[in-house]
Amino acid sequence: MTQAATHTHDHGHDHTHGESKLDCCSHHELEIDRWIVVYLVGGVLALTSWIAGWAGAPEQVAVLPAVVGSIMLALPLFLAAGGEILKRRVSSSSLAALAILAAMAIGEFTIAAFLAFVLLVADQIVRRTAFGAQRAIEALIGLTPDVARVVGDDGMEHEVGIDQIAVGQTVRVRPGENLPVDGRIVSGRSTINQASLTGEALPVEVEDGADVYAGTTNLTGSIDVRVTLIGADTTIGKVTTLIREAENSKTPRQMLIEQVARFYVPVALTLAALVFFLFAQSGEESTRDKAALTAVTVLVVTCPTALLLSSPTAMVAAFASAARLGVMIKRTNYLEAASNIDTVILDKTGTITTGKFEVSRLSPAQGVEGAELLEAAATAEAGSNHPLAQSIVQTARAARIEISPSPDAEELHGRGVRARTSRGELCVGRASWIRELAPNAREQIAQVEAKIEGMSGVHVLRDGVYLGAVGLEDKVRASASSVLDRLRLLGVRSIAIFTGDRLSVAKRVGVAVGADEIEAECLPEEKFKLVQQMTASGQKVMMVGDGINDGPALAEADLGVAMGLSGSDIAANSAGVALMTDELNRLPFLIELSRRTRAIVVQNIAVSILMAIVGLTLAATGTFAEAGAIGVGFAALFHFAPDIFVVGNSFRLFRYGEDFHQAEADAKAAAAAPRRELREGSIRRLGGVQPA
Repeated sequence: MTQAATHTHDHGHDHTHGESKLDCCSHHELEIDRWIVVYLVGGVLALTSWIAGWAGAPEQVAVLPAVVGSIMLALPLFLAAGGEILKRRVSSSSLAALAILAAMAIGEFTIAAFLAFVLLVADQIVRRTAFGAQRAIEALIGLTPDVARVVGDDGMEHEVGIDQIAVGQTVRVRPGENLPVDGRIVSGRSTINQASLTGEALPVEVEDGADVYAGTTNLTGSIDVRVTLIGADTTIGKVTTLIREAENSKTPRQMLIEQVARFYVPVALTLAALVFFLFAQSGEESTRDKAALTAVTVLVVTCPTALLLSSPTAMVAAFASAARLGVMIKRTNYLEAASNIDTVILDKTGTITTGKFEVSRLSPAQGVEGAELLEAAATAEAGSNHPLAQSIVQTARAARIEISPSPDAEELHGRGVRARTSRGELCVGRASWIRELAPNAREQIAQVEAKIEGMSGVHVLRDGVYLGAVGLEDKVRASASSVLDRLRLLGVRSIAIFTGDRLSVAKRVGVAVGADEIEAECLPEEKFKLVQQMTASGQKVMMVGDGINDGPALAEADLGVAMGLSGSDIAANSAGVALMTDELNRLPFLIELSRRTRAIVVQNIAVSILMAIVGLTLAATGTFAEAGAIGVGFAALFHFAPDIFVVGNSFRLFRYGEDFHQAEADAKAAAAAPRRELREGSIRRLGGVQPA
């Protein structure tokens, strides 16, 4: 019933004609209210007939309001049934329409009107409950403004509709306004609240060159933003699209449910015909009327809507709950996959560690100055977006070293950068690659590596001459160790670190967080093969990476998770899930949400089947029919009871994770407490020493 009626009153949400999103919602609610007026008028007419008959009015007079009321109320159901028949998907509306026609055929217009009234009003209750979920999605869309201030070449502002903005234009966002697009700041400094995307309540400081995102809130200063993504291509647009797709996507469990539901209609018709035949054996008119009413109640209670709603409603609620905490899930089958994970593979840089490298040591080869080494490394890395490269360039600029980027630079995936400059060919990257290029420098490389033990080393070769290495360090995330412990409590048996970094660096990080296995100096294709071997052996693998070098492995795993806002594009192509925040604690949350969703779907299916069996038993034995019109009404209400349970039970997931932020804040405070105590102790000790 719910699905069928949705087809009848589905007016869509088309924003292509300048209609705002809020207007669209208002029109939808207005349309629903108009139908409710029709239902109430039809219900009053049916009640009038019932009262007239009870008061002893002539039957021809008493039945007239019921005839008009039954036609008014049955019309939406007949239209929905006609749509099902045309699509060759005969389902709940067809059964309801057939039941009402059967009541009319035996002259029970009051019963037909009352049955249609109960079915339609109960359907509106279910749909209004579901519309609350729709409004939650619309609220997410509403975070993006409908207009923006475009800054022209003359510096003047022009307000335009959001659909008129083009990539490459500059928009101005004032304090207190939401950003209309994804882009990069070209002028101004401010504080941005990104909670709508990341779930993080703490605002972030932004300035020239920082990436900002549609739907987030500009808090303090005015900023000019160069547009990089618009509309549905923005990060929040992708989140909204994925939640909407959850309403229509089908998991294997849902497809099985639909296959089972296909048998409902022929089974229901057969049972109704059999019940009518058995009850009508005596040949008496009263018995035939009771048999017809019994068949009508059988048709009503066997509608399979609750079973069909069991999985989709839970999935939509779970997607919305995940989005609130900055977890973007691509499809429903990825959410299901999270519940069975027993192996977690983590990339090191930017995943377990912060990804913010700092140059800790310059280790030049014999006869080479540190400044010369840093200049060569920065010159080659100037055009790279790799975190190590950016840290080297920033350090060189801070040291006031002049950098002349090479226009002829080539980035070799998993190895490093080759740049041809006026001072010779520079090769900067992994030690293993440099050894291949300069076999005679192996001893020098070994000596340099000993000096930067435990650091990430970037080695430099110029025209075949080894210059040394730049040592960089990356901090382990404070929450990493506790997150891995939580994953083990959830049943994860193996946690591995796959990294392209050196073994000494990987060991330092692995020991710090308590990993079970470490694979170091892995090329992207090697990560892919290792993940492939694990999945082939029957392990249920979650691969977590930054979504750049880990694309093949993310795609091969049972569940790929891309970290951070910058990984959202990769997640759309390779990974099944993107975390809009860099917090690792979203991983156990994802597994817990998946298992809670699975449990609710199972509950929904169990209650739907149980209520169908009980309702069918009551209907087939004539229990409902014995009470006449009231009994048929109870049959209709009984049909909707599991629908209401399924929707209400599923939407409990909307609130799942509401206490997550508080728990997260408590965990951060607990992690910071020892360090704060140490600092205070140090201050006391220093304060107790007075100069002589």
